[in-house]
Amino acid sequence: MPDMPDTPIQDMPALIATLRDIVGDRGLLTDPADTASYTEDWRRLYQGRTPAVVRPANTAEVAAVIQACVRSGVAVVPQGGNTSMVGGATPSNNGTEIVVSLARMNRIRAIDPIDLTVTLEAGVTLKAAQTSALEAGCLLPLSISSEGTAQIGGVLATNAGGNNTVRYGNARDLVLGLEVVLPDGQIWSGLRRLRKDNTGYCLRQLFVGAEGTLGIITAAVLKLAPRPRQIEVALCAVPSAEAALQLYTGFSRHDPSAVQSFEYMSGTGMDFVLRHIPGTHLPTTPAPHYVLIELASPREAADLRASFEALLMPALEDGTVTDVVLAESDAQRAAIWRLREEHAEGQKREGASVKNDVSVPVSKVPELLARARIAAEALMPGIRMVPFGHMGDGNIHLNFEQPIDMEATAFLARDHDIMDMVGDIVMDLEGSFSAEHGVGRLKPYMMPTWRGGAELDAMRKIKAALDPRGLMNPGKVLP
Repeated sequence: MPDMPDTPIQDMPALIATLRDIVGDRGLLTDPADTASYTEDWRRLYQGRTPAVVRPANTAEVAAVIQACVRSGVAVVPQGGNTSMVGGATPSNNGTEIVVSLARMNRIRAIDPIDLTVTLEAGVTLKAAQTSALEAGCLLPLSISSEGTAQIGGVLATNAGGNNTVRYGNARDLVLGLEVVLPDGQIWSGLRRLRKDNTGYCLRQLFVGAEGTLGIITAAVLKLAPRPRQIEVALCAVPSAEAALQLYTGFSRHDPSAVQSFEYMSGTGMDFVLRHIPGTHLPTTPAPHYVLIELASPREAADLRASFEALLMPALEDGTVTDVVLAESDAQRAAIWRLREEHAEGQKREGASVKNDVSVPVSKVPELLARARIAAEALMPGIRMVPFGHMGDGNIHLNFEQPIDMEATAFLARDHDIMDMVGDIVMDLEGSFSAEHGVGRLKPYMMPTWRGGAELDAMRKIKAALDPRGLMNPGKVLP
């Protein structure tokens, strides 16, 4: 891109006129009534302002938009489905940041069932990508609660984890190639389908998990897997977190290739779902803890139900499991999964909550839960701990609901006290303060403690090299 003199930020009308020339009337929103949904995060923790939401239709338009903003010295906030749990796609309230929405870039460019790859644009929702893969006889194994809204660009920018990480890994483990618009407006065309490519730095992994601070992902090549021919789901009532871990150990040793998901839920969280989500029903007897197990295989002869019976019958006899139900139909399987997927919404309807997306070694999950419960009650009597999540990979959403007799505003005013309390325990257990949600606007203050020294210094140098003016998603990730 040729060097051009900066235009003062005060000349925002001229910039907006330029952006309109690039994307047309359909691609530009300026009325506050139209931009409002783009300036507030899903959890309603952050409410920002923007002079315009730009909705490019292709990569060339994204590049032109970025070039125009760079010339004007105006920051941009990339946004996908706006499902971030940490405010990673929300503009600040200074009203000077342009939101760049990738929603119109929603084409699936190619699916190759032999290579087992899909090439798709950033605005494709994860659910649409999953459906297209299934129609081609394949599986896109990435699965998260917000998959009907979350878009591929945001999913990759946050390195989403989800329900199937225990078997297939996080989002970055599925990425073969990327197309990215860099902070200076250059387009990096790295849409390679190669399983092996040892030619210098692995640039794609810089952008996966960078939360839009190093560039805008516009397209990707993702790995697919063979479509499962058999899927079996069980919901187990268990007496303790230790019993849940014992059950996971048994399944992972019996046939690790069959374990697609292993999800933990607390009795408190299940109660919230049953109370607030219409149409939900608990198919087991009530318990203090629950585990959802999904086994899957592409083999026609795989007898997954026999695996369940071989492991669950002894568990029922020795008390590791107090009750269990196996889904007998697709509808029952969906109903069981709904109990897990509605946990976030159930908590939201119950009241104010402080969310912690943490990870520890799998073996330490029961200790994490036990110590956090004691520490939380000491910090705030009556607080309700609502943990759930991916026990199979050590990622627990360690959330806390306001005490019944406490106002929401007073409770949320203590959010950093609660987060720091959890962080101290997680750090002692050699874990991470962000397992899959990212850092966003919510947690950059934690980075010096957790990633300080050489690691944070290297991150800052990378940011300075690619985005020296700090115009790409400012205020996110780095303190």
